[in-house]
Amino acid sequence: MPPAVVPITGYLDRFSHRPGETFSACVSVRTAGRCRARLVRVLGGDPNPAGPGLAFEDLGRIYDHKFNAFPQAIALGSHGTAPSPARDPLAACTWSVLVWCARPTEPCAIISETDGQASIVVTVGTEGVVARLTWPGGGGQLQTFKPFAPHCWHRVWLAADPKTGRVRLGQAAFDDQPAGLADARMHGQTMRLPAGGAHGGSVLFAAEHGTRPANHFDGKLEAPAILAGFLETWSEPAEVLAQWDFSRGIDTSRIEDTGPQGCHGDLVNMPTRAVVGSRWSGREMCWRHAPAEYAAIHFHADDLDDCNWKRSFTWVVPRTLRGGAYALHLTCGEEGTEAGEDWLPLYVLPARQGPFARVAFLASTFTYQAYANHARFNADAAYRARVADWGAYPHNPDDFPGYGRSTYNKHADGAGIAFSSRRRPILTMRPGFLTFDDARGSGLRHYPADSHLLGWLAAKGIRYDIITDEDLDDEGPALLAPYRCVLTGSHPEYHTERTLDALQHHTTSGGKLAYLGGNGFYWRIARRPDLPHIIELRRAEGGIRAWAAEPGEYYHQLDGQYGGLWRRNRRPPQMLAGVGFSGQGRFEGTYYRRTSVSHAPENAWIFAGIEEETIGDYGLSGGGAAGFEMDRTDHSLGTPANTVVLARAEEVPASFVTVPEELLTHLATVSGDEPPEVMKAEMVYFDTQSGGAVFSVGSITFCGSLWRDGAFDGPVSRLLENVVRRFMA
Repeated sequence: MPPAVVPITGYLDRFSHRPGETFSACVSVRTAGRCRARLVRVLGGDPNPAGPGLAFEDLGRIYDHKFNAFPQAIALGSHGTAPSPARDPLAACTWSVLVWCARPTEPCAIISETDGQASIVVTVGTEGVVARLTWPGGGGQLQTFKPFAPHCWHRVWLAADPKTGRVRLGQAAFDDQPAGLADARMHGQTMRLPAGGAHGGSVLFAAEHGTRPANHFDGKLEAPAILAGFLETWSEPAEVLAQWDFSRGIDTSRIEDTGPQGCHGDLVNMPTRAVVGSRWSGREMCWRHAPAEYAAIHFHADDLDDCNWKRSFTWVVPRTLRGGAYALHLTCGEEGTEAGEDWLPLYVLPARQGPFARVAFLASTFTYQAYANHARFNADAAYRARVADWGAYPHNPDDFPGYGRSTYNKHADGAGIAFSSRRRPILTMRPGFLTFDDARGSGLRHYPADSHLLGWLAAKGIRYDIITDEDLDDEGPALLAPYRCVLTGSHPEYHTERTLDALQHHTTSGGKLAYLGGNGFYWRIARRPDLPHIIELRRAEGGIRAWAAEPGEYYHQLDGQYGGLWRRNRRPPQMLAGVGFSGQGRFEGTYYRRTSVSHAPENAWIFAGIEEETIGDYGLSGGGAAGFEMDRTDHSLGTPANTVVLARAEEVPASFVTVPEELLTHLATVSGDEPPEVMKAEMVYFDTQSGGAVFSVGSITFCGSLWRDGAFDGPVSRLLENVVRRFMA
């Protein structure tokens, strides 16, 4: 059965463009028909009736386009493909590959070859290895019936001789278990084997059916080869027709054949490379230093690089359109077709020559992408009732695995998902999407949660531009140069070296930074210029993690750099923002209490007009300004010596725990503090020697408290307004 799809959805060529540049939209519908795309400005992304609302400004006068749309399939599953080596289809031949899988399941293809007339398919499953051979007028199957041991490398080979009709299938584990063998003689018309050269033909790794790959394998493959002759045992010498060495070009999507015919191939849907292979010794942890030990590729049936949908329409951003957060509102249902709607969020940057605002909001698009289509499996009856009652975004990734999962999910074999693509529908990046059924608030995260800040800026009349993580990674410090003040959103968690360098350059060159979230600048990700839509993540060694990278697999394949926490790459968040991740709990919040230093004359401007000692005991995110994920100072990790703690969270909810990178044991922390003392949110300020400054709130839920009692008002709102207006002056 094909996976469930929403009535209409799509994706854009990228999240942002400038005036004069062109967005390309790829749209798919459940039922073919006439559709409409209309430009809107996103004014509010919170559907909570007690909040600012789900609000749009209709800009159909700028762009209102009707188009025909049709269903477009998504081909999930990674595999390799290469041309067949030329040889006589009536000559004996042997296929071989090394295989590792964590959880053998139903038989899945590890290697297959076809030339349109004859084919071979070798599969692996719980009951061993199966080989299927077909040729004009005949065919057959044989099986080892030997259980395939999990977490163990095996040699699998298939030998066939058309002259005698004899076929042998072998399976031998690397741990000296007895080999599994199956022999048969195929009857019927003269056996014919697939061949290349004038016959064409292709070889697939981790899938079968060359024109429409299917039956994808979850596991690692290494050293596939096609050899001349019939091998009784694997130790026999043989002439190599093709032998693919996966240790070559690990940072690419190419696979190289070291055989005489150069049958080089390509990888599809971004399988994971830079993984330990059958020869990994444990003496080297970086694939760049010992590529022969990393000669495996980890394939998965749900990998997705690019939907590769056909383009539905384009839109050129008018040169007069001011920057901001927009969306293309998609609708279908005209002329009797199925009704539906969706939004494709986009950002318009200012023109390269300006004019520029004094304030820039840095949209955390790398974080939005890392969480893209996060299936939490929390969409219970209460959640769905709230979605319906509030008119929230109706589609949850729990129900639509066909659009690919997030880097917070796992593959079917338990391996973590290391790549995320933006060339696919992202249901979690939609106005009105609810992450949680929040008992005290709205339950928003990421893209819709950041609309609280954008709504606040508009309400306060503060002119701002929007830039994105991807733009910052592409353009570096020059992108920030026009701005006096840069604001982050609620959760700027994922960064590249270039984005951190650019932000650090901004603050040390006289610029101001307001870090308005928690658990920021935490994970290191990798990108590559020829794959701009892909981010890679290796959850190495430490941190609160949805999954853990395997030993030896901590280095990214895209850039060859060590992955994991920025803290373990000697770039703790405290070095940039003064605070770093220290505690996490359920989606709930508490309040800050001002410290004595907040009353000092030099800090009075931050709290001007605020009489309260406690700040943020309310809010649309967990009911409090200090919550969910919290950050603290630590001078040993880089908090500048002149940093002042202005306020600190009190009455931290019982669900909160200290993050693992702070713990040595259950009783001892790295800093020597008691574990509960480490777990706190701290609001801080410091100046830089160049005249720059940093203000950090140390909490994901802070921006949810900009709204109080029906307006963007209250102590949290006033405090942030004081900071932003001073920073932009």
